[in-house]
Formats: sequence, C-alpha cells, structure tokens
Amino acid sequence: MQKIKHTQLKFSLSSYFFKGLKSPPESLSDLGAIESLRVPGKEEFRELREQPSDPQAEQELINSIEQVYFSADSFDIVRYELEKLPPVLNLQELEEYRDKLKQQQAAVSKKVADLILEKQPAYVKELERVTSLQTGLQLAAVICTNGRRHLNIAKEGFTQASLGLLANQRKRQLLIGLLKSLRTIKTLQRTDVRLSEMLEEEDYPGAIQLCLECQKAASTFKHYSCISELNSKLQDTLEQIEEQLDVALSKICKNFDINHYTKVQQAYRLLGKTQTAMDQLHMHFTQAIHNTVFQVVLGYVELCAGNTDTKFQKLQYKDLCTHVTPDSYIPCLADLCKALWEVMLSYYRTMEWHEKHDSEETVSASEGSNVMGTEETNFDRGYVKKKLEHGLTRIWQDVQLKVKTYLLGTDLSIFKYDDFIFVLDIISRLMQVGEEFCGSKSEVLQESIRKQSVNYFKNYHRTRLDELRMFLENETWELCPVKSNFSILQLHEFKFMEQSRSPSVSPSKQPVSTSSKTVTLFEQYCSGGNPFEIQASHKDEETEDVLASNGYESDEQEKSAYQEYDSDSDVPEELKRDYVDEQTGDAPVKSVSRETLKSRKKSDYSLNKVNAPILTNTTLNVIRLVGKYMQMMNILKPIAFDVIHFMSQLFDYYLYAIYTFFGRNDSLESTGLGLSSSRLRTTLNRIQESLIDLEVSADPTATLTAAEERKEKVPSPHLSHLVVLTSGDSLYGLAERVVATESLVFLAEQFEFLQPHLDAVMPAVKKPFLQQFYSQTVSTASELRKPIYWIVAGKAIDYEQMLLLMANVKWDVKEIMSQHNIYVDALLKEFEQFNRRLNEVSKRVRIPLPVSNTLWEHCIRLANRTIVEGYANVKKCSNEGRALMQLDFQQFLMKLEKLTDIRPIPDKEFVETYIKAYYLTENDMERWIKEHRVSWKTVN
Repeated sequence: MQKIKHTQLKFSLSSYFFKGLKSPPESLSDLGAIESLRVPGKEEFRELREQPSDPQAEQELINSIEQVYFSADSFDIVRYELEKLPPVLNLQELEEYRDKLKQQQAAVSKKVADLILEKQPAYVKELERVTSLQTGLQLAAVICTNGRRHLNIAKEGFTQASLGLLANQRKRQLLIGLLKSLRTIKTLQRTDVRLSEMLEEEDYPGAIQLCLECQKAASTFKHYSCISELNSKLQDTLEQIEEQLDVALSKICKNFDINHYTKVQQAYRLLGKTQTAMDQLHMHFTQAIHNTVFQVVLGYVELCAGNTDTKFQKLQYKDLCTHVTPDSYIPCLADLCKALWEVMLSYYRTMEWHEKHDSEETVSASEGSNVMGTEETNFDRGYVKKKLEHGLTRIWQDVQLKVKTYLLGTDLSIFKYDDFIFVLDIISRLMQVGEEFCGSKSEVLQESIRKQSVNYFKNYHRTRLDELRMFLENETWELCPVKSNFSILQLHEFKFMEQSRSPSVSPSKQPVSTSSKTVTLFEQYCSGGNPFEIQASHKDEETEDVLASNGYESDEQEKSAYQEYDSDSDVPEELKRDYVDEQTGDAPVKSVSRETLKSRKKSDYSLNKVNAPILTNTTLNVIRLVGKYMQMMNILKPIAFDVIHFMSQLFDYYLYAIYTFFGRNDSLESTGLGLSSSRLRTTLNRIQESLIDLEVSADPTATLTAAEERKEKVPSPHLSHLVVLTSGDSLYGLAERVVATESLVFLAEQFEFLQPHLDAVMPAVKKPFLQQFYSQTVSTASELRKPIYWIVAGKAIDYEQMLLLMANVKWDVKEIMSQHNIYVDALLKEFEQFNRRLNEVSKRVRIPLPVSNTLWEHCIRLANRTIVEGYANVKKCSNEGRALMQLDFQQFLMKLEKLTDIRPIPDKEFVETYIKAYYLTENDMERWIKEHRVSWKTVN
C-alpha cells in the first residue's frame, strides 16, 4: 500500500514536470500539498471505480512502470526524468511519454483507491485507537504535573539539619568498617605467635589453615601500606611450616604413628602438595635405611674398639662392616635386622593408611557433586598408589644391599656350626619378611648367602666325612641302648620338625612342611614386637631322654621278658603281630598255630630283649648330622639340593663301610646264588667311584683336576682291630654284624621317614636325583643282610666234614635200609650247636626275626647244596641207595623243622628233584640237566 502510494507520488511529480514546472517542490509541505491535491477524494474514488476498466490492462500498465519508481524517498524523480531526455527534444514524443505517464498514474491511482476502500474499516478502527491513546497521554501529563507540584512541596519541607544528620550516619558507618579492618590487621600482626604454638603442638593442618586464611585476609587489605610487610612475613612463616612438615614426615620412617601421619597428610593436602609429599617420603625412607644401618654398625664397632675415636664415623658403610668383631657379629646382625624391620613396618603401615583413607574418600566422593575436584583427587590417589607400590621393591632392594654388604664384611667360615645356623636363621627370617613385604624372592640375599653357605657347608661336610671315617674305624659295633619308643624326633637336631611355626620360634626350629596360615609377620607384629628377637635356645633347658640304662626300660620289663607262654592267652598281641609283620621268608605263614607260637621261643632270639631299635653311637652321630643338615636346608631352601646331596653321601659312606667291613667276600660272588642283587652291586660301584679315594698317597704327576676330584673323596675305612670276626665261639662276630647291619637298616628307615620332608624342599628340577637316591640306594640297605649273614652261615657249620662223612657211605646197597646214615645226625648236631650259639649271641644283642630267618635260610640252603654235592660225588648207587638218600633227607627235614619255623624249607625241592632225577629216562635226563644248570661251590 505504502509502496503504491509512493509510486503515485512520483508519478504526480513527473506530471507536474511535464506540465511545465521548472523544478520539483522545494519543501516537504509543498510536496504534501501536491500529494493532497493529487490524492482523489471519495467521489473521485467512486468515479474511478465506476469507470469501465480492464484489470489485465491496468496490471500491465502497473507492471510497465519502471522499477526505479518503487525505490526509496531519497530518489530524485525529476533529475531522473531530466537525465533521460534526449539532447534534442521532440514535443510529440514528450507528449506521448507524458500521456503514458498519466495512464500509469491513473492505473496506480485506481489501484490505490481500491486498496483504500478495501482497508477503510481497519483505518477507522486504528484511528479510534489513536484517539484513545491521545486521551491517555493527556491524563498522564496531568498526573506528572501534579507529581512535580508535590515534589516541590516536599523539597521545601526538608531542612539542612536533616540532610546533615544523614551525612553523619553515613560517616559513622564508614568509621565502624574502618575499625573492623584495623582490628583484623591487629590480629594478623599477632598471628605469628599462635602459629608458633600450633607448630609446637604439631598441629600442622591448623597452622597451615590459619596461615592461608591470614594470607587471604591480607590480600583483602592490601591497600594498606602495613599489610605489604605482613604478607612477606606470612610467606616466610608458610615456608617455615613446610620445612617443619618435612621433618615431621621423616619421623614416620622409623616409628609410624597414625595420628601424626594423618596430620601430616592433611597439611600437605591443604598445601596442594600431595604428590610432593610422597616423593619426599620415599627419599626419607631411603635415607632412613642408610642412617639406621650405619648407626647400628657404628655403635658395635665403637663398643668393641673400646674408645671414642671418631675415625670410624668417617668410614664408608662397606669399610665399617669389616671392623665388626666375630663376637659381636651375630648381635649386630640381629639389631641391624630389627632396625630395618622397623623401617619396613612403618612403610607397610603407611600403605595400610593410604588404602583405608582412599576407600573412605572414594565413598565420600561418590556422594558429592564436585566433578572437577573428584577427578583431581583421583589423579593424586592414583599417583600415590603407584608410587607406594613401586617403593616396595625399591626399599627392599636397599635393605638387601645393606645386609649383603654386612655379610660380605666378614668371612662366615670362621663361625661354628651353631653360630652359622643362627646367622642363616636371621637371614631366612629377613627373606621371609621381604617376600611378605613386596612378593620378592630376595635374589640379592639368596645369591650372596648361597655362595657363602655352599662354601661353608662343603668344608663342614668334608670335616664331618673325615670324622665319620674316624668313628667307623674306631667303632667296636657295640649296641647303643636306646628306649623302645626311641624316635629321631626326640633328638635336639630334629626338634624343629615337631615345633609349630610361631613368631617366637626361629626358622631353623620350625617344621619343614606346615599348613599355610594367612597371618603374615606384618600382621602379627603390627601392634608391637619384633620377629628378630633373639630367642633363648631350648637345648640347654631340655634333656634327651632316649637312652635305656641296661637294655631294658624297667625291671618289670626285664622280668617279663623271660616269662614262658603256656597258652594262647599268654602270647602278647605284639608278639603275634611281630611274627606276621617281620616274617620275610619265601612263603610267609598266613595263620599261626598255638604250637607255632609256643615253639617260636626256640628260633626267636629277641624274646628276652625289649624291642628297641638296634643302632650304634656312630649311627646316632650320623642321624644327628642329618638333623643338622636338614636345619640348614630348611633355613636356606636354595641350597637344598647341595644339602641333600651331602646327606646322601653320609648314607652312602655308612653303607659302603658296613659292606666293606662285614659283607665283602670275593668267594661269594662265584657261588651264583644271587646274594648281591644287581642293584646293590651297581650302588656299591657307584659309591666306590664317586666317593671313595682308593689311592694311598697323592700322585705328584696327577693333574690339577684329578687333585680337585680327590678332595671330594674320602679314603676307604678300615675295620677296627678290636672287632674279631674269626672266632667260632662268637659265630664269627655275629653280634657285631647284627648291630652294624641292623643299624644300617634303621638308618635307612629314618631316611624313608624323612623323604616327604626332603621332597617338600627339593627343587622340582632336582627331584629325580632324590627319587633315584631312595630307589637305588636307601632301598638296598636291607639287601646287605644276605651277603653279610651268608659269611656267618658258611662258617658256622662244618660242611666239609659232612662231605667226608657222605663219601664214606656205601650207596650201592641191595636192600632198602630202615636206618638213616650217621652224617644226618652229625649235620643235625651242627645245627643244634648253631642254635645254641645264636641263643648265646642273643643275650648280648637282640636278634630280630628277619635276621634269624636269614641266618637259618642261608645255613639250610648251604646244607642242602652240600647234600646235593655229596650225592653228586657218589660213583656207584643202586635204586636202594637212592631210597636211602631219600630216607636220609626226610630224616634231616623232620628234625630240622623242630629247630626252625621257616616254611617252606629252602632248596627242599632242589634236593628232592636231584634225587628223583635218577629215575628219569635218558631223554628226560638230558632235558632236566638243561633246566637245572647250577654253578655252585661250597663256601669254606
């Protein structure tokens, strides 16, 4: 609408111009007059609307109007039309152009009239609103006028005094604020006194909080000149607090106090230096370890030096350790480990504190809403956790290096065994602490102590082997009387296997295998105490009650040992059980009759003795050595293989000595009776090659390697000249042979008992050695009975005399004889005499049933072989003579079964088969010879 009006106005100007006006109106009022003149009235509108019109033609006229006529008011229409005129004017063209403009104006005017008529109601309504607004403005003007009049009245009503009162009140308020500021400044000036008091009370969080508040207050009053100096003073005070806080943090390293540490951490948190505090703490722990060990060692060195010479204080720790005397070495080591324990315990409790407070802070943070603060706290907490975890290994490494330096300062080979074990006790406990502290295997300490332990133990073992050889060469093989309930656990050396693992018991006195407990040393000693307290040895307070006075534990047992058993009820259950358990014949008796039990006193030579273990003083010494070796192995498990290897050498040497003294007889090996099993021969050859030095003197031309190998070997032992093995009255040293052989069997049984304990500490890669030792060496101990007792059996009965008597018998008789030959009676008399000698020997030494069975088996086997040889030497023999042989042998068996309980009789079938072979055909005989090839020779 406005645009059309604007266009109409421009067309009006153009019309005036073309009517002869020289210029457009010079004022806006003229323009308004022209516009009002040209705007048609209602009548004209009506006429315009009544005129016939073509809407399409009118629209084309409007569209033909140049676009510039629709531009803004600043557009100069006259200038535009003048500039369009050609240089040469043509009146006709001008009139045509003017008529065109008039037509366009008429079209625009008609369009405007249509639009005005269309918007007439809205115009009327808007005019009414304007009228109403004008009325409202007039009313507002009246109100403002009245307000101004009343304000003038109020202004005239106030006096200057009233305004002065208000000014004074304002000044009073300003002065009160100034007074408060002055009081605050005065308080700030006196803050240093309170800060000093709080530092003395170790209230570091309160002091820092107060100092920070004072700094904040000082920044508020920084416009005062006196505050600038106070600000500098507060900054110096804060730095002083940080220094004292660092000193307080260092005290945590030796004696952790939860309240003290909580204050220190709160203080660092207020300062925003949590990470810095953790870095400082680790530096203090490192310094504490160094200072602690130096002061402990320095104290002992100065104490032993007996003077206050300051030269020791200037020495390095490594050099200072070399001045520790042997007498003070162990106490110093114990105190050193105690001090280091305190440092590690403080670190452990520090970690506990952080774990506890971290969990509390996590819960509180989850309830809060400060996301940025929580993220920053989590970052600090993660940094502290990683730092503490990394510090575990670092601190333990420092501890190991300090202790290793101390250990290397003195040659441990100068100590006695008990002292050396005590040193290992302490180091083992320290390694246990380290493993619980950070899970480390203590490689530094293990390697250091292992080298020294192996060297020490090699020398110690070599000395013990030489002592063992001396004991064996001076041993008379007399029975060492021990009680029937004797157990190696009763010996002091094995007490560590019985005692429960407790904090007050040193590692060497603790069992090898115990049920694992969840309580660690740090948990046990967290509230007090120290795992390195030197415990008094129980060895001095306890006595070993293992020896019997006279072979009997009481007079009542001695009397009851000789009681006769007349009925089944008289036979003790233990006797019945022993008969079954100890029976080692070829065919054990499954059911024992009353007569058998009654007759057992004829062949059981242990009825008059308490069933106590058979061992010698040397055996007891070997067992004690094994206990000591196990102590060292239990303390220092990395050398377990070396220790077990040395233990096996003790058993090997003892077994070899028993065989050399009592079982070696070259004539036995040619009998072909399999007295020595291939396993036993292999074991003896191995021991001889690896352990026995067969050379009498060193060869000067031998190589260095050979000399070193000889150092690892021990000369072969020699039987004491006090031991007589050639007397027939003593059955060729049967008592000594029984004591020696059965002591070896007892020693093997103890090794079998210790096998689970040894297997528990043996490294997995070395367990095949342990299994081989038990399967090829320990298990062969009982096999020595056969070759040792065979020698006695071969000499106890005169087999040569029996052959001579058999040679004088006439075997080509023509009739069946009813009377046996005299050689049978002579042989039975030999066995009766052998039985009496066994009874005599049993009065000195208890002869176990397996031993008596072995002796009887050997004697019977030799007798039967002698009978076969006697029969084989017969040149002429009739069928009646074969029947006589059968009669003699049956008579021999009948009488023999009354003397012994062995069933079946050894080689009984061997003799009977030989006698019956005479009746075989030629072909059957040939086959029988091939199946019964025997290479046998009578033992002289």
